[in-house]
Amino acid sequence: MKSKVLLPILILFFISCQTEVIITDSLLGYLPPNSSLIVKINNLSNFKSELKNNTFLEKTNNFPIHEQILKKTKGLEHVSTEATCVLAFYEIGKENYEFVLVSDKSADFINLEDITDKTVETLAYQNKSITKYTIEGNEVYSMFEDDTIIMSSSLMLIENMARANSTKVNPSLKRLYDTAGPSKSATLFFNLNEPSSILSSLLKENHDGVKSFSDWVSVDFSANSDNINFNGVAIATDSTKNFINLFKGTTPLTNKTPLFAPLNAQAVLSYTFDDYQIFAKNQNVYLDRVKPIDTLFNTVEEVGIIYLNNNKVALLNSFGTESLSEFLNADKTSSSTYQGSEILVLNHKNLLSEGFAPLLKDFASNFCTILENTFVFSENKESLQTIISNYRNATSFSNAPIYTTAKAPLANESSILFVSNSSGIDFFAEQEFAAELFNPIKKGDFSDHTFAAQVVADTDFAHVNFLVSKIEKTVKSNTVTPLFTLELDTDLAIDPQFVKNHRTNKKEIVVQDQNNFLYLISTDGKVLWKKQLEGRIQGRIQQVDIYKNGRLQLAFCTNNQFLIIDRNGDEVPPFNKTFEGGNLNPLAVFDYEGKKDYRFIITQGEKVFMYNNKAQVVDGFTYTKAQSAILKAPKHFRVSNKDYLIFQLEDKTLKILHRSGGDRIKVSQKIDFSDNEVFLYKDKFSTTNKKGVLHQIDTKGKLTSTNFNLSKDHGMYTTSKTLTFMDDNVLSIRGKKVELDLGVYSKPKIFYIYDKIYVSVTDIQNQKIYLFDSQAKAIPNFPVFGNSLIDLVDMDNDKKLELVAKDQENSLILYKMN
Repeated sequence: MKSKVLLPILILFFISCQTEVIITDSLLGYLPPNSSLIVKINNLSNFKSELKNNTFLEKTNNFPIHEQILKKTKGLEHVSTEATCVLAFYEIGKENYEFVLVSDKSADFINLEDITDKTVETLAYQNKSITKYTIEGNEVYSMFEDDTIIMSSSLMLIENMARANSTKVNPSLKRLYDTAGPSKSATLFFNLNEPSSILSSLLKENHDGVKSFSDWVSVDFSANSDNINFNGVAIATDSTKNFINLFKGTTPLTNKTPLFAPLNAQAVLSYTFDDYQIFAKNQNVYLDRVKPIDTLFNTVEEVGIIYLNNNKVALLNSFGTESLSEFLNADKTSSSTYQGSEILVLNHKNLLSEGFAPLLKDFASNFCTILENTFVFSENKESLQTIISNYRNATSFSNAPIYTTAKAPLANESSILFVSNSSGIDFFAEQEFAAELFNPIKKGDFSDHTFAAQVVADTDFAHVNFLVSKIEKTVKSNTVTPLFTLELDTDLAIDPQFVKNHRTNKKEIVVQDQNNFLYLISTDGKVLWKKQLEGRIQGRIQQVDIYKNGRLQLAFCTNNQFLIIDRNGDEVPPFNKTFEGGNLNPLAVFDYEGKKDYRFIITQGEKVFMYNNKAQVVDGFTYTKAQSAILKAPKHFRVSNKDYLIFQLEDKTLKILHRSGGDRIKVSQKIDFSDNEVFLYKDKFSTTNKKGVLHQIDTKGKLTSTNFNLSKDHGMYTTSKTLTFMDDNVLSIRGKKVELDLGVYSKPKIFYIYDKIYVSVTDIQNQKIYLFDSQAKAIPNFPVFGNSLIDLVDMDNDKKLELVAKDQENSLILYKMN
């Protein structure tokens, strides 16, 4: 069905320009049989103008079929008439289209006065006079028949017409032609049973194509700068292979599939029918089979397909769930719970592909969940988790500008509804279209357009609506959309984080699982590689450029190793050092002058190891052993062009050193460190003790203490000017307090992006992530689901932020903030 809903796209990629008004079948009678396309042009000047000024068609000018037809019809640029015209195309030789134009004869039908590069010849053929125009290298032939002028780009076609008295008009074509109104600039007629149809020629070889959709399609054409619309009818006999007959005798319903599709879905495709028994009878006729009608799907009234990251999710909307629920529970091999929804692992993989052929092909019903009265099936668990996340967050495709733009001019109920963004069109084009069409579609930029097709079944025909429209920019700010959920081979061992891809300047995700595999994951949820490590990564992974050539590497410590790997997951020699006894702290990386002359600091108990860009021990650094075990990775701050190296020791000593390792500031007072780091806040080294006292040391060594009366497990995070605390369920940002629901909360995190401060905190117990601005004002549409907000970045450099989280099953969730 994918090719069938793409009829409007196929229609658009060959249109060039011509006209028509109100017609008798005398004009049709002049046309040779077996046309690839017939266009009745009601108003030639309007038709030309609409084609010329549409932004979408401008983007298809370099498509081979567009270029070919434009070249063939170039001679018609000089045709001017107010009379109705009929323009037909014929395939003469493989993928070579010639035209025939028939119109009532009028004065100045073709005006060549201002053309200097032209020749006009008269040819005689079977007592007929044929005029040959050569206009700027393009040949056009014409002749008169009674009061009718006939023009063609092919001498052979016009000679055939000179020999023939008239052509018998197809009754279906005549019926459609006579009912076509004159209000639009043009009406297009497609005989889908014609092998030479332009639509069929654009599909891959041996493709079932559009011929089984219906017998004929007739659509009125209208366009402006931003939109192209085709509205009309499709007619079909009782042929066993007419797709629209699947819905014969049924009533179209409101399509609910967009309500369950994620906001970032590539496309949705929905089929509705008010009576499953009638649909099933039509299905048997279409498939030419005799099969008892199963009552399992009796309450189903919609079959939907959601296209997400080039995967399919299928759903069945039902007005009663009991019988199908019982069947699925009996068929399941196991189940799990995700965000409150049970996910079933099914045994019967062909349940939908067999039950709803030909609506759904090549689909394995591996997993299923139930959302209200809707059964949602997927081939992989991650797609189903993404559907659930979006549904729980109320971020559905029905609210996407792509959908709202497309749906506005369409009917409220549909037998078939298809809406897609440019990514969806790329996906379908690669599967369905011939290379000469697919390749330019893939190269084109249609990201600002939406594509839609609608079929509404009627008694003996179907209403069809196709459109391509520029998307109306009505995106609500601060909407939060789950982009994908990715479940790894085993649970996550460390927090996922964003890293930069130096090739694209965009972001990717790294994470490690419980089996110590390190993963690099793309923006669309694909695992680019995974690498087996010997141990668990400690703390955050650091990105460095050790060769100073713009290529970034990942640097980190495991329990007993210091490693640097490149973007392909390969180790960078000689950065593979093993430390006997293990128990390493997270890696610290200092870049004193910002010149990528890195210092890599590894701490192990009381020991301190400092290495340079060549993995050599740095000479002159004297602080190689502390008087007590080092608690955390050391930190580096620069204040007034002086460097300060900070070490927190187990004996409650705070060491503040200079570059060479000697004391820069001696802190005499012992601090019973909380679990928080040391931060530089208002040019003071700031940390808290276990009693909730904030200790600050200035650059002259003066120590001040402020008792905030925080609990032992409080969280703290600062920037140079923003101080935040999380104490039980009270979040404090710059002294402004927000009381959250009772829960178990993480430490706060601060993100500084585009001159804006964001503060996040997570209720780990209730799986909720909260986000606030610097004034402690909640960001709309939060909380979202997850047990940790790990990172917040602009992944695609589009000033729309992404946040990566992990959920209760330790899967990844990627959200996007608009």
